[in-house]
Amino acid sequence: MANALPDMTIEPVSRTPTPIEHSEAITIDAPPKLRGKAKLLHGLQRISSSPSLAQLGRRRATSNPYSGRGTTSCVSLASGSTPRNYDNSYFSQASAAGYSTAPTSMPSTPGLDMPFLDQSGRPFTIRRREQGSSTPGTSTPTSPLSQEMSPHSKGGISPLTHSAIPEILEDYFSLSLPSPRQARRVNFDFWGEMPHEIKLAIFAYLTPKQLVRASIVSRSFHKWCFDGQLWTCFDASEFYKDIPAESLAKIIVTAGPFVKDLNLRGCVQVEHYKRAEVVVKACKNLINATLEGCRNIQRSTLHNLLKSNERLANLNLTGLAAVNNGTCKIIAQSCPSLEMFNVSWCTHMDAKGIRTIINGCPRLRDLRAGEVRGFNNVQLAQDLFETNRLEKLVLSGCTDLTDEALQTMIVGHEPELDILTDLPIVPARRLRHLDLSRCSRLTSIGVKTLAHLVPDLEGLQLSGCTALTDNALSNLLATTPRLTHLDLEELAELTNTLLSEHLAKAPCAPGLKHLSISYCENLGDVGMLPVIRACSSLTSVDMDNTKISDLVLAEAASMVRARSSRTTCAWSRPVIGLRMVVFDCQNVTWTGIREVLSRNSEVKKPRGTQGEVTYPTEIISLKCFYGWQMTVDEHMKRVLKGDLPAAGRLERKWTEYMMANEEAGAEGAGARRRRRRARAAQMLHADEEEGGVLGSHSGE
Repeated sequence: MANALPDMTIEPVSRTPTPIEHSEAITIDAPPKLRGKAKLLHGLQRISSSPSLAQLGRRRATSNPYSGRGTTSCVSLASGSTPRNYDNSYFSQASAAGYSTAPTSMPSTPGLDMPFLDQSGRPFTIRRREQGSSTPGTSTPTSPLSQEMSPHSKGGISPLTHSAIPEILEDYFSLSLPSPRQARRVNFDFWGEMPHEIKLAIFAYLTPKQLVRASIVSRSFHKWCFDGQLWTCFDASEFYKDIPAESLAKIIVTAGPFVKDLNLRGCVQVEHYKRAEVVVKACKNLINATLEGCRNIQRSTLHNLLKSNERLANLNLTGLAAVNNGTCKIIAQSCPSLEMFNVSWCTHMDAKGIRTIINGCPRLRDLRAGEVRGFNNVQLAQDLFETNRLEKLVLSGCTDLTDEALQTMIVGHEPELDILTDLPIVPARRLRHLDLSRCSRLTSIGVKTLAHLVPDLEGLQLSGCTALTDNALSNLLATTPRLTHLDLEELAELTNTLLSEHLAKAPCAPGLKHLSISYCENLGDVGMLPVIRACSSLTSVDMDNTKISDLVLAEAASMVRARSSRTTCAWSRPVIGLRMVVFDCQNVTWTGIREVLSRNSEVKKPRGTQGEVTYPTEIISLKCFYGWQMTVDEHMKRVLKGDLPAAGRLERKWTEYMMANEEAGAEGAGARRRRRRARAAQMLHADEEEGGVLGSHSGE
């Protein structure tokens, strides 16, 4: 066992006898009553100090780390360690009348307060040896003493005073055990010995395209890159043009049992019947499947795929020529967990297939059947009314949809009416999004049936229903408090009264986010100004081809400025809070555009000594007349970069150019000078817009 004590040698000193001083006896009073840990330690001291233990004649255990014959007591642990190769029991006993006579160690243990003597009685001097082998007979401490056993601890064991060997006492407790040094492993394979799960977690950070590229590094990388657990979600819509058909088929075959989300939108590589069959045989655990754009996929292949995936919840078959009413029947029989079904632009099916899906899929919540024929079927409308499970219904472009069919979907066939309100007594519909755009046969009679029966409606699209008037929407807007998206594009019969009296005062006005009134040629400032003031949460407004003017733009800029907070951080970057489309509006001039640009780059300075400079956090994005659009885009780019001084300088140069251009067109004296000034302003504006000499110092 290694010795923790420093090496020491014992050398004789001069023959001058050293007198042995005996300390005076100390009168011991009645000991206080001990409790707890102090009592236990006191008992251990008495047991270990009893001379009767030496008479038991027990053999020392072979695992004893001490080589001497003596026994270690609590007092000796507290005082220090001494060599055990000396047997001078004389120094361990003392007796006196009226004083303590209990020995402090075993008879074979030398006293700690006495000097070491050689055979002739000469004292030895103990000094430290810097180098050399350890002295036999010494021991190595195994652990430091606790707080109770320390010499100076309160309530602990009384230490021995005036130790004769303070060097040993100091070194015994101050030296730390050497920490074991682990041997360095030779030829350690970091990647090879890494756990399987960690490797998969590392490869999971790579995109599908990066995984394919990394697979050519080595055979092991090829194995890990094509592990099926990395391909549980396979979306080929981002790289379908770059990946070869063989690699695509190999990935799908390898990861087939693990793939749950399959998106093959636009993948023409799988249109070959052999590759399609490989996909069908490999993928049997699909939950989400998108085959939009795979127009040449065989009908039998599609049916086999549907039959082998009973857990399908979301199915997108947009534009597939292979879809017919028989496909819908297979889906109704094989996919009872279907929640979303998209068959828009599937020309080889009609409303009969939709009816099969409605009755066979009890969990269906989202139905998208744009431009599907046969929605004038009253039986289908009655099935939709009775099930009342749909939350999203998209019927855009269904020209066969009539007012009678829509009324049957909402209130059923011949409902009971309330004698007071004359409203049908039917359960409210669960619809949250309804798209009836380009259903040209709908009129106000059918659309106003939605009032009071769709309280959870959030999105309503009626663009292209040219026969609708204010009467169709007045009651509907008042009974849809959760409405956030409203599309009224190309409704030429709408007037400003609908906007100012109904939409601006509707309960949905504070939460409205998207509004489209494009090509509503009768709408102007009278209707839009109240809407802009009331709808403070707007994020998108389409007003192209209307009669609005610069007042609407100024009001929108003021609304955004009022609802957004400003910051004092000069390095902050604003975000686009409102997008406005105002091209082809005859009453919108460059003055209104300039008002929006000025508000976007506005830097407020404190009026007095107090306060700080503030910067905008929310701005407006404009799509306007094509002759001004380049300047608007450049201004927006500088604002989003945080370069507000350069954006303000561009706005001023453009304003000077537009003013000079208008003056140049005026008649009268000085026309030549005005035209010259307009050309100079145009050059300065072009230089600033293109980042010329002035633009290069935008950061100063």
